[in-house]
Amino acid sequence: MAQTFAELVIGGVLFAPFVTYLAVALIMILALRPLLHAVGFAKMFSHAAIAEMSLFVTVLGLLILLI
Repeated sequence: MAQTFAELVIGGVLFAPFVTYLAVALIMILALRPLLHAVGFAKMFSHAAIAEMSLFVTVLGLLILLI
């Protein structure tokens, strides 16, 4: 049976693309959250959590388009 998606092999283990996207998403969230808190991102919006998640979704969408 042929795979219809591009896969990633790390150490002989086959990973589907969504595993790679999940890893990138976790790294991005762990890296950007402290930065956003340091620059006062939450003070700029009335609903800071929604603005923060919108930023994450936008960046992840751009990464998916680029990969």
